[in-house]
Amino acid sequence: MLHLAKVGPTDVVYDLGCGDGRIVIAAAGRFGARGVGIDIDPRRIAEANAAARPAGVAGRVRFAVQDLFQTNFSEANLVSLHLYPELNARLRPKLLADLKPGSRIVSHQFGIGDWKPLAMKQVTPRTASNGSPATATICSTCGWSRRAERRGEGGARLLG
Repeated sequence: MLHLAKVGPTDVVYDLGCGDGRIVIAAAGRFGARGVGIDIDPRRIAEANAAARPAGVAGRVRFAVQDLFQTNFSEANLVSLHLYPELNARLRPKLLADLKPGSRIVSHQFGIGDWKPLAMKQVTPRTASNGSPATATICSTCGWSRRAERRGEGGARLLG
């Protein structure tokens, strides 16, 4: 997902539904980005914080137990979603309100409301944790602008 979104050292990555923090940790460790992980499960946030220390990125990332609808995303220029389609759709107005034009959104597996993906990339990880083959569909939405959204032009552009 991070390669697809072209993460770089100037990016601030917010991972919504971050789980164990692997996306934020990878963004900081491999690409030099700063990151914030948000999840509703305190145990997953504890795991994420514990994983950040040995990865050497604890100073570039933070994790929080928060309600996504009460979180301010305005610092982010890349948002990673690991949420179900209904929640992605409910978050769309908040993303439009909080994010600056040109911000990117990467959604694992599910779309975002009626935004039409310009591209979807299917990836096959080496194996799932149980040793069996695994596939995941990743679509990423980026480069939309609030101006285009207001004019009814869709405003969503996906990376390929």
